[in-house]
Amino acid sequence: MTVQEFIPESYTNTLTNGSVKWSSPSNIALVKYWGKKEHQIPANPSISFTLDNCRTTTTLKFEKKASSSDFSFDVFLEGEQKDDFKPKIETFFKRIEQYLPFLKEYHFVIDTSNSFPHSSGIASSASGMSALALCLMSVEQQLLNVSMSESFHFYKKASFLARLGSGSACRSLEGDLIVWGSHQEIDGSSNLYGTKYPFEVHDNFKNYQDTILLVDKGEKQVSSTVGHNLMHNHPYAENRFNQAHDNLSKLISVFKEGDLKSFIDIVESEALTLHAMMMTSMPYFILMKPNTLEIINRIWKFRQDTGLHISFTLDAGANVHILYPEAEAEPIFEFIKTELVAYCQNGHYICDKIGFGAKQLPI
Repeated sequence: MTVQEFIPESYTNTLTNGSVKWSSPSNIALVKYWGKKEHQIPANPSISFTLDNCRTTTTLKFEKKASSSDFSFDVFLEGEQKDDFKPKIETFFKRIEQYLPFLKEYHFVIDTSNSFPHSSGIASSASGMSALALCLMSVEQQLLNVSMSESFHFYKKASFLARLGSGSACRSLEGDLIVWGSHQEIDGSSNLYGTKYPFEVHDNFKNYQDTILLVDKGEKQVSSTVGHNLMHNHPYAENRFNQAHDNLSKLISVFKEGDLKSFIDIVESEALTLHAMMMTSMPYFILMKPNTLEIINRIWKFRQDTGLHISFTLDAGANVHILYPEAEAEPIFEFIKTELVAYCQNGHYICDKIGFGAKQLPI
């Protein structure tokens, strides 16, 4: 699809007011997206596990205005008004207005909450922007006067919109494995939106577990947006982008065959490469903390000692996602509790697993 196909021809229904509600999950990339072009286009393809428990729930109330001269909205987090969120949402609205031309006709109240603590160090932009995009799509669905089943590209357009708010948000609508970015071996993959991974997945990867160790709950010293931009003119950028394509190709057979060892090799290499790009950009920066490295070393030793298929991945921060198959969950989780939680800030961690995407909720 092209961007023009997401522009509606006309609306056939009139709405005075209403409300919609969606719950959308976060995700954790296995092959990392780092570096982007104009209009939130990724410099390389990525693939992610959709999570289940780390979610944002957003209620969107809307009421027709007398004038349609400007955007009008209020934002609440956990019931508390958050005017400091408004600039980011206004930027989002400006980017998507041509695809949702009703935006200036309504006043919106955006009321959002996270299942994980705010400022916990877990990125909420993916779950938050995808939940908001789904709410806006539900409003458009009513204006078009069609059901979700009739609107064949509902999730595709919602993912397309979410991407314009936060790149990784386009991977947070469906589950359980989502690809974003064009890849020659994956038909239907696109730079414009996330798509469900189309190939066979071995039972070893079903219900995969993710325990998130909150090493540092503070605000990152460098934003992801700044980090992405530093990939422009990065001396190793092109090799990195090629590596991502190669690793995604390798994962196709890994998922099919249930090859846990190769999965670990690829996923951990991707995590460390992400941080290597940060450490070799100009200006350079380090988001890992001493306890991040301590956890990684203890994971490696435990894996060597036990032969269990525990692995880690990292996002653009200090926190550690510990990944492991459901069949080995009991001894690995015992290890996490007894040896690794001590390295978390205030002992905080979150248990999660692969999930199956966003859900519309009753009001």
